[in-house]
Amino acid sequence: MYYVIKRQIDNPSACFIGFNVPKYIASKNSENVIFEFIKDGKPLRKWVKKEEIILLTEDKEFFIRTMDKFKEVQTTQQALIDEARSKLEESMENLTETVNAEIDDFEELRDSSDVPCVLKNL
Repeated sequence: MYYVIKRQIDNPSACFIGFNVPKYIASKNSENVIFEFIKDGKPLRKWVKKEEIILLTEDKEFFIRTMDKFKEVQTTQQALIDEARSKLEESMENLTETVNAEIDDFEELRDSSDVPCVLKNL
């Protein structure tokens, strides 16, 4: 069995994926590695660019240690993102409240004579 860690280029929240395959096909002349799976009794092949492969190994323990390390880093970074997202939501709520309060204050002054607003005459 072979163990693979592959970069997920189009998914910023999951930068990598790990899986195992019974067989792969590769050559020095190709930019791709073909991973062969068996699904429903039929072989299924998946082409992956070599540059997207982080690890291809037969050492299951090393694969697991590496995946655990990557997952730990990802979990730490996700926690930072979640915290930042929470702060951003709080800041956006504050922005909305502050701007709405300013608009409400202005609407109270809008009808005074020193504010040139056509709405007073409508």
